[in-house]
Order: sequence, then structure tokens, then C-alpha cells
Amino acid sequence: MITAALALAAAFAVHAVVPVLPAMTLAVVLGLLAANLPCTAVWIAGRARPGLDFAGKHFMRAGIVMLGLKVSIVDVLGLGWLALVLVAGVVVASFAGTYVISRLFRLPQQTSLLVATGFSICGASAIGAMAAVRRIRDVDTVLPVALVTLCGTLAIGILPLLVHPLQLSPRAFGAWTGASVHDVGQVVATAQTAGTAALGIAVIVKLTRVLLLAPMVAVAGVQQRHSTSRRRREEAARRMASGTAGAAAPQEAAALPPVVPLFVVGFMAMVGLRSTGWLTAGWLDAGAGLQDILLGAALFGLGSAVRIRTLLHTGSRALLAALVAWLLIALLGLAAALVMTA
Repeated sequence: MITAALALAAAFAVHAVVPVLPAMTLAVVLGLLAANLPCTAVWIAGRARPGLDFAGKHFMRAGIVMLGLKVSIVDVLGLGWLALVLVAGVVVASFAGTYVISRLFRLPQQTSLLVATGFSICGASAIGAMAAVRRIRDVDTVLPVALVTLCGTLAIGILPLLVHPLQLSPRAFGAWTGASVHDVGQVVATAQTAGTAALGIAVIVKLTRVLLLAPMVAVAGVQQRHSTSRRRREEAARRMASGTAGAAAPQEAAALPPVVPLFVVGFMAMVGLRSTGWLTAGWLDAGAGLQDILLGAALFGLGSAVRIRTLLHTGSRALLAALVAWLLIALLGLAAALVMTA
């Protein structure tokens, strides 16, 4: 835990000096460096590993709960029905397109699912939520988190360069950023280059995408529960056919995964609390700060599990798939933004 705290302090310090670099992205990068530099790799892989694994799993879920305090239903509805339909359409098309692209590049099914979730909704937070509901191992989230961080950082550098060639207004650029960039911090870093008008609509559009995390995870939870139940029925039938049916079935039935994980319920509760308007700016700022701390520590923990040599060996197809998906989502987001701000 001390290792994650020190790394997080360094990430916030660099972000304070260079605001265009999101603290969450820096946390992942510092985790990568700590895991692969000879002077720190032994410590990260040894005594620090249990604490970092705890942060990567539990702090991520707590951070997702606190993310709900950034989403106001009032602000989302203020976009208008056309914008809401467009944003939902971009999310669905991005998810489906990214999943298909990942499978075409022969990525494993679980990796494809996590990449599609992270790219279409809210980056590493969405990956953590989907991994939890589908019971995917933390180690299998490392590559998707690295890809979504890389492509989100790419957007910070490239999208502002396209404002003048595409002749985009600040509102159109902000809507494009909110509809296509993955992480909330990366959206802010990208949109603020075009001023406050761009930043305002970018954040609302992005948080509308974040709000879709709950229904997407709920659908995944229903599918996982159905799949688990079917598999156990098949196993029970085989046991009965072989005459080995015993008392294990009731115990297994009790272990069915929840339709909606508790931390997603907490996320929606925080959305509801924010939407009441009861919380003062001070409380909202405190919640945002706590969320940054929790997610930053989680992302450092996940980044510290990445070995660059392994990533380069196994991730070349994944990198190509991610870049193609990033281009697809950028085009989908641009089309929606132009219609939204016409």
C-alpha cells in the first residue's frame, strides 16, 4: 500500500506541473516502470505484490462507486433526446465494433469483451466492472487496461490537432471528445485545449456514456448467471447419469454470481445522490478527490503487473486491434458530434 501511495503522490505531482497529462494515465505508466526497471522490479514482484493486487481489485471497485458522484441525471437529460440517442448509439456501435475487431485479430473472448467495454464506456473503470461481473481474473485485465490507456493518451495528442483541418466549433469538438475518448480524465485533458465551451459539453457527453456502465454490466451479469446455471445443470445431469450425484449441487447453486454486483448498485446510488442536488460543491470535490485516489492506486496496481517483454510478445495483435477500434470510435463519435451540434 505504501508503494502505491508514493507512486500516486508522484503522479499527482507531475499532473500538477503538466496538467495535460492525466494523473490516472501517469499512475498506469508509473506502474509499468516500477514493474520493469531493475531497481524496483524485485520489490514490486515480491513483498509489495499482495498490497498492489488488493489495490487493483478492491480500490478499483470503490473508485467506480465514487465515480457515480460525477454523474447528474439532470445534466444528462439537459442534452436533449436526440443527443441521448446518439450517445447511446455510439456506445452500442463502439462496443459491438470493437468486439468484432478484437475477435477478427484473434484476441481471446474475454480480452475482446474487456477491450470493447473499456473503449466504449469509460476506460479502466469499465474494464474493472466488467471483469468483476464476469469473474475474469485481475491478471487478464492488464492488457486491456494498457491498451485503453495508450489509446486514450493518443487522443490527447491527436484530436486537438484536427480541430482546424475539420473546421470544428468548440462545442462540436467537445461533443466529439466526450463521445470518443475513453477515460474521464483523458476527456478533460483533450477538451480543455479548445476552451470552456468544449470542456463543458465534453464532460456531460462523457458522463452520459459513464451512466450506461450500469445497464451494460447488468446485461453481462444476467448472461453470466444464465451461463453458470446452464453449466451446473449440465454437470448435475452428468453426475446423475453416472450415479455420482451428491450434496455438492445445493452448495454450488448458492454461489451463482449476482445479476448486478454490489459496487454497481453503489455507483447508481451515488448517481441518485448527486442528482438530488443536496451535495455542496465541497462534498463533490471531496468525492472527486477520493475517487482519484482510489482509481489511481488501483491503476498503479494493475500497471505494476505488466511485464513489457511479455506485453510486446503477446500484445502486437492486440495493439493493432486497439488502434483500428480507436479509429472506428473516433469516426463514430465525430459523426454523432456533428449531428448533435448542427
